[in-house]
Amino acid sequence: MELQCTILYYCASLILSISGFMFPVMVDSIGINYGQIANNLPSPDNVVPLVKSIGATKVKLYDADPRVLRAFANTGVEFIVGLGNEYLSKMRDPDKAQAWVKSNVQAYLPATKITCITAGNEVLTFNDTSLSDDLLPAMQSVHTALVNLGLDKQVSVTTAHSLAILETSYPPSAGAFRRDLVGCVTPILNFHAKTGSPFLINAYPYFAYKGNPKQVSLDFVLFQPNQGIVDPASNLHYDNMLFAQIDAVYSALSSLGYKKLPIHISETGWPSKGDAEEAGATPDNAKKYNGNLIKLIGQKKGTPMRPNTDLNIYVFALFNENMKPGPTSERNYGLFKPDGTPAYSLGISSTDAVSANTSSSGGSVSAGTPPTVPESSSTGYLSISSATGTHKTVIGHLFFPLALLMICWAFRFPF
Repeated sequence: MELQCTILYYCASLILSISGFMFPVMVDSIGINYGQIANNLPSPDNVVPLVKSIGATKVKLYDADPRVLRAFANTGVEFIVGLGNEYLSKMRDPDKAQAWVKSNVQAYLPATKITCITAGNEVLTFNDTSLSDDLLPAMQSVHTALVNLGLDKQVSVTTAHSLAILETSYPPSAGAFRRDLVGCVTPILNFHAKTGSPFLINAYPYFAYKGNPKQVSLDFVLFQPNQGIVDPASNLHYDNMLFAQIDAVYSALSSLGYKKLPIHISETGWPSKGDAEEAGATPDNAKKYNGNLIKLIGQKKGTPMRPNTDLNIYVFALFNENMKPGPTSERNYGLFKPDGTPAYSLGISSTDAVSANTSSSGGSVSAGTPPTVPESSSTGYLSISSATGTHKTVIGHLFFPLALLMICWAFRFPF
């Protein structure tokens, strides 16, 4: 069995090497989200060559899995580790924050290059005051712990937001935060400015297309050649939705006086499979979205509003995750299948032979009724540990500002 798995992973490397066109070696700033809500993923040791095969130099976790952090020691790969939403109240206690940093960050430095800690994920999206009230104090306690341990110059503290925190997103130059969140967002922005940490946004043009496929231009969301739009206020031209979304966030930051804060896209991706009502969730569209995105990253191309600013983008996700709840698309965002073979032909060159064996903790899982997620698993990109909702619950919050954006865009495209 071990020999068969080794051969399988070696074949996966060959597939990556010969599929499609080759991306240039300059693609050195790709980030990848490594979620683990699955019972059939390869061991972290066997994930290292897969990460290298796509040219990724940055990995974002949703926890601080010690197996992963040990496996990537001395590889030079930069890591973002995560504190789940369920930890925020505990992290208000400076002693508990320092204990967590010692055990989950300091213990792995410098061999594993941990550069950032995310405290919570999309906390403000759910209007849960018990969570949002804990967010900034938790971030502050973790940062203080880093200062006390002499790690604050190499490890930053931030949190990830969804685009649902925007009230206005069209045109990009008019981007603004929701008025009910300004009082909460502003102190967080002040924290970023003082500590030098980036502002993280999870951006998914897929949701806009899925919500209105008849009016949203597929080429515009997939970075394909298209007429694009012109921002009537700035006169800037946009040929893809992701860049328009990013610049809307830049405008929102500027409107509150934070023009210099760096924005990192902590999640973006496209599913290769979905339910009947999930328009656009196909292998071909996923290939176009992620392949074209990686090409843009490799070209060191900034957005129209920030043309000289490198893109810092983390693709979602490394693997398809069979235990994620929600619609079929939730389990099919991966660049790879759990056996290490590509989910679709992405056309990325690989110079590293991938030979490994898969470790599984159980049998197959029905997509219709996912089992309970183990507490030790990463939480996934829109999964909130203390909430019962999934992506479907969040779509209503996320789509409203995008819907306004799409209505405006719809009149600017020759459909």
